[in-house]
Amino acid sequence: MTKRLTCDVVVVGAGMVGAACAWYAVRAGLDVRLVDRGPVSGGTTGAGEGNLLVSDKEPGPELELALLSARLWAELAREHGAAIEYEPKGGLVVASTAPALDALRDFAAGQRDAGVTAVPVDGGRLAELEPRLAPGMAGGVHYPQDAQVMPALAAAHLARASGAALHPGQAVTGVLRTADGTVYGVRTDRGEIHAPAVVNAAGTWGGDLAALAGVRLPVLPRRGFVLVTEPLPRMVRHKVYAADYVADVASDSAALRSSPVVEGTAAGPVLIGATRERVGFDRSLSLDAVRALAAGAVGLFPFLERVRALRTYAGFRPYLPDHLPAIGPDPRAPGLFHACGHEGAGIGLAPGTGRLIAQALTGKAPELDLTPFRPERFDTDGGDAR
Repeated sequence: MTKRLTCDVVVVGAGMVGAACAWYAVRAGLDVRLVDRGPVSGGTTGAGEGNLLVSDKEPGPELELALLSARLWAELAREHGAAIEYEPKGGLVVASTAPALDALRDFAAGQRDAGVTAVPVDGGRLAELEPRLAPGMAGGVHYPQDAQVMPALAAAHLARASGAALHPGQAVTGVLRTADGTVYGVRTDRGEIHAPAVVNAAGTWGGDLAALAGVRLPVLPRRGFVLVTEPLPRMVRHKVYAADYVADVASDSAALRSSPVVEGTAAGPVLIGATRERVGFDRSLSLDAVRALAAGAVGLFPFLERVRALRTYAGFRPYLPDHLPAIGPDPRAPGLFHACGHEGAGIGLAPGTGRLIAQALTGKAPELDLTPFRPERFDTDGGDAR
């Protein structure tokens, strides 16, 4: 079947990952349409904290992607400056007990071997980095490579600056395939867009888009709340979290899990996370989750007990059962590429993902081995962790 091409690539999903895919694909010389059923940053990206972390990742493919992305974020910051509110504040992971500190230091040693800068900090020196931290902590590890952006602003800026044609408020209702299964574009509620490549950057809804193309990708929503305080002077200098946060990220449990992550912002409010639970797309306020956030934050920074919380909001992280995103071409539907399933790390991993997708789209050798991220890897797992 011969169809007149509208463009070279349709990127579905205008969150941070989709914006990064559009940015790097245009720079690779491709004509790109960026389509989303809602506004730019209207999904998970708009409900995120903007974490750009290497500190929470064990050695392996995700850490390699995080290190690549950290370098690319620094390049983007030099090019775009204040437009994305990039802040290389660094991270501080703290342990309250000696056994927890031993485990944290062992974890950090493996990260250092993989290229992460991880600096042990004795308990007596924690106050030099964070003067308002609760006393009595056993120690911690300082990660100067951790950073932050304002996620909705960064995604919107990159989407606009990419040069891609933007199509917000346009829902994809089908993925177009020829008789032999080759993808040739998408059907939307406003008509068809024909292209030899479609990128699935639909985040939490990436599984639904994959299903429109006739393939399986078991993306599930993992709800998380963020608590936002009144504006304050800069009282928290780094992104500070407890050592058990790493275990919560890696957990497969559907039940509520909470470990404190506290950080200041350029605008003044302190952001407090992080909870994780699989409850479908239920946006109901969970008092248990919010209380856990508040208690954990006060445990790290006692001064927060006297600070007003102005609001809380929820978002859905796109969870895949093995905690790795799907990145790259889908052999089950030639012309379909995936860039989704990053769970809570999508903001941080977006530039590396976008660069890898652009390389795959143009037939270049990828900077990282895409094998661990292959989208068809779940076809033989016997289930989808529901």
